[in-house]
Amino acid sequence: VQLVESGGGLVQAGDSLRLSCAASGRTFSRRVLGWFRQAPGKEREFLAGINWSGEYSYYTDPVKGRFTVSRDNAKNTVYLQMNGLKPEDTAVYYCAASQQIYPYSDYVPIREKEYAYWGQGTQVTVSS
Repeated sequence: VQLVESGGGLVQAGDSLRLSCAASGRTFSRRVLGWFRQAPGKEREFLAGINWSGEYSYYTDPVKGRFTVSRDNAKNTVYLQMNGLKPEDTAVYYCAASQQIYPYSDYVPIREKEYAYWGQGTQVTVSS
């Protein structure tokens, strides 16, 4: 599975952005997709994940209510809609695919080690 993110950029506080992550590989639809970010000087953190069907998703507290993860398996793409952006959201954003496949499951792993395939990252900068 290869992943390529796009959609990052420079925005002002309160603005919205939608990140996309296009994948190649025939097992995309059976893997959990996650979004992570890494701010300067900080460790990479998990933000949100979505199960194979798109029916179940999980969010961490910093983004809950502001970010929405979705996927289109027909297009092999996962999205992260980010609303109400804050300066503290400034980071490099990564999409990742789970190491294992989880068909017909609502399981969404939240640990980085459970994700084996990573995109190159896209920079999001939020000015105040």
